[in-house]
Amino acid sequence: MPKPRPLPTDAELEILRVLWDRGPSTVREVHTALAPARDTGYTGVLKLMQIMLDKRLVVRDDSARSHVYSAAVERDVTEHRLIADLAERAFGGSAAGLALRALATKPATAAELKAIRDLLGRLERERER
Repeated sequence: MPKPRPLPTDAELEILRVLWDRGPSTVREVHTALAPARDTGYTGVLKLMQIMLDKRLVVRDDSARSHVYSAAVERDVTEHRLIADLAERAFGGSAAGLALRALATKPATAAELKAIRDLLGRLERERER
């Protein structure tokens, strides 16, 4: 049985966001997408993507001259694992503690509050069944 994939680091998560948003991309394309927010050289991005390949966070298509990388992990699965890890480490596993701290730290928009209310309503209905 293969060992589970590690959680991505912050820098790896930035690269995954680019791959999730853009789809399969070369190192140059990822570097260009990251450049406005991150002062990382091309070789730094390349090295990080090679590490991510070893960790099985990305896959690489070697068929063309410029290798094309794709995310090997789905966004929602990764977000779920990161949230579960944070809830466990910082809040003793309490989803409520995590949610309350998140809402107290950064105010939610009206649309976000509506989505939260809708989710709570759905969860309450499911619990009553």
